[in-house]
This record gives sequence, C-alpha cells and structure tokens, in this order.
Amino acid sequence: MAGELASSTSFKVQTIRIVLTLLVVLCGATLAFSSQFYSQALVDAFFAFALASILIIHLRVRPKWSDALLVLVVTAILGIVDFRLLHYAPQPMAWLSFVGLSSFIVMAIRTIWAGNSGAARLLLYAWVPAALFVISEYFASTMLEWTSAAHPKTLDLYLLSFDYSLRVEIAFIAGQMYSVRPWLHNVSLLAYIGLAVPISIVYAGRLVRLRGKAFSAMLAFLITGPLGILFYNLFPACGPHALFQQGFPFHPFPMADAHRLQLESIAIAGPRNAIPSLHMAWVLLAWWYSRGLSWLERLIVLTFLVFTAFATLGTGEHWFVDLIVAFPFALFVQAIAAYSLSWKDSRRAAAFLFGLLCTLGWLIALRYGARFFWTSVLVPWTLAAATVALTIIRQRKLDKAVDDAAYTQSFPEASTEAYSREIPVAAN
Repeated sequence: MAGELASSTSFKVQTIRIVLTLLVVLCGATLAFSSQFYSQALVDAFFAFALASILIIHLRVRPKWSDALLVLVVTAILGIVDFRLLHYAPQPMAWLSFVGLSSFIVMAIRTIWAGNSGAARLLLYAWVPAALFVISEYFASTMLEWTSAAHPKTLDLYLLSFDYSLRVEIAFIAGQMYSVRPWLHNVSLLAYIGLAVPISIVYAGRLVRLRGKAFSAMLAFLITGPLGILFYNLFPACGPHALFQQGFPFHPFPMADAHRLQLESIAIAGPRNAIPSLHMAWVLLAWWYSRGLSWLERLIVLTFLVFTAFATLGTGEHWFVDLIVAFPFALFVQAIAAYSLSWKDSRRAAAFLFGLLCTLGWLIALRYGARFFWTSVLVPWTLAAATVALTIIRQRKLDKAVDDAAYTQSFPEASTEAYSREIPVAAN
C-alpha cells in the first residue's frame, strides 16, 4: 500500500514537471517566433542586452559546460526557425536576444527538474528576478510614451540655464569628444546600451555569496525605473540633443547670452527622460552594491560607471545636472530597498529622507530658483559638489547599518552580550 502511494505520488510529480517543462518551451517559442515581438523587442539593442544578461547570472550560479552547450543549441534552433523558416530579417541584436531567451528556458527547466533542493532555490533566485528586470525593460518605452503624452512641453531651458551657470559647456564638450573620437564613442555607447551587464554581474555575485539576501540589490534595480518615471512627470525634460537637434554638439548656445535666457516651457520632440538620469542611478547602485565582490567584478562595474556617465552627456540624452541629481535619487532608492533594516533605524530613515528631499529640492530649485545659480560661479559648483559628497557619506552610513543588521542576525548573542556590557544590571 505504501509502495503504491509512493509510486502514485512520484507519477504525479513527474507529470507536473513534464507539463511545466512543456509550458516553458511553449512560452519561449511563442516569444521567439512572434513577428511582432521580434520587430518590437528582440532586435532592440537595449532589450537584447537586458535579455542576454540572463546568461551572466545563469553561468555564475551554475557554471557548467553542459548548460553553456544547451544554451548554444537552443540559440541555434531559434535562429534557424526565425531566419530560415519564418524568413525574418536577420539582425545582430536578435542573436543576443536568442542567447538570453535560451538561457532563460534552460534555467527554468533546470529549476523544474532539480526538485525541492538548494540548487533549485538558487536557480529560482537567479531567473525570476532577472526575468522581472527584462519585463520592466520591455514596458519602459510604453511608460515613457505616457509621460510624453502627458507633458507636451518640457523644461529643458531651465536645465540649460543651470549647466551654463557653471560657466562650462559640459554637455557640448562631452558631445564633441564623443563625436570625434571613435574609440570613445564606441566604448561609451556599448556601456550605455549594455546597462544590464553590470547589474547582472552584481546581482549574480551577491547571489552566489549571500543567497536570498541579494534580493535587496535586485529590488533596487527593479524599482529605479518606475520611481524615475514619477520624477520625469514632475520635471519633464529631454536633454540637449532633443533641444538643439543638428546643432548638438558643435553649435552650442552662446555662453554670453545664457544669463539673459527667457526661461519657459517649450514643445520639443523626444522622450521625457532627462532628470534624474536613470542610467547614472543604475550604475551608481551597481557600484554601491558591488562592495564585497571580487576586484575583477568591481573593476568591470567601475568601468561601466565611468563610461556610462560620459555616454549620458556625449549622446546628448542628459544635461550635467541630471547626473548630479541621480546621486540622491539612487540613495533614495537604495534606502527603500534596504528591507533588512527597520524604518526605525535612524540611518535608513536619514538616507531615505535625504535622498528624497534632496532630489525634490533640486527639482524645485531648478524650476523656481534658476537666477540664484547665476549670482556666482561658486554657487552651482558648491551645490553640486555638496550633493555628491553628502550622498556618498549618507550612503556609506546606510551600508554600515546594513552590515550591522546582518551581523546581528548571524550572531544575535554578540549583540546581547554587548548590550549587557554597556548597560550593567543594577544591584539589588
């Protein structure tokens, strides 16, 4: 009787696994072979890199040659069907998408057949958050379209005024360097488009070391986009390229006329995604969360941070002040994602309030205090430097609080002993 029951249970489990496997394959095939999804997503560079970055997480948590071979085989099958049988126009980015989609399929199936084990949980921790990040990337353009529709006019002239109050045409200088130096252009553009790479490296590295505790990093990466959209609606702007079109970067606005500029909202075409720079916020978060990883992982992330910062200016997608405001915004996001800390922890609350209020403060000052920045060249430079410096100080205190909480959870007796030493028991 017991044997029959065990056999029946085993049969049901196997049947469920087979059904789930077929569903994963069906979902993957539906996405890969859809002409609409191919033209809208799989050939898009940003989406392709986001999808391909799943492979980084995959091979980091399961570094097996067998998995790498399976991914190559599935990638080849998807390419043959799309290009040979369905006759879709071959695109280089499509191959990156096929790699990521194949990795997703292989990881999901591995998870299904791994059973209730530590390996299954690790794989689950790997591909589910990664899939959520890819999905958020897919819907990002839709959210930006809503923002553009809601705000037909932008406040780019206010950002132009602040940047010029620095007495340096930073965005135009970066744009000129970006245009005349091919190697700098190519490396920076690759870093800009490949944003998902440092994010995946950091999450995978933390996942291997910390398991479930790595979720705070991915949570921060996931909520950065939606929260950034909210701020885009508070201060809609497009960047210097959208404002000057063909005049960027070799025909900058005259510096001598900048302080007399009539500030007003203007109607220009382009996505309202300037301030704060989410690209800068994402790579900042990746750098902050890379603490404790290997020197190679940190070097890769730092490289992406430097070239992404340059690319945001060189492409004309952002003003210099957009990068400054990204600092407190990133801290605001990290404080929200630091769920291992109670909101009663003063260091988390301080990071949250500083990040939020500093971000809002900048938006208000840029909109209503533009003339103040022109009182002296020291004013904008001091405010920008102070914002970055204070953000870094507050972020390090937040990191310290997270470390303290992790130590207390691992060694609760240590905190109890320390407490008993600091507060002696009164004598009877």
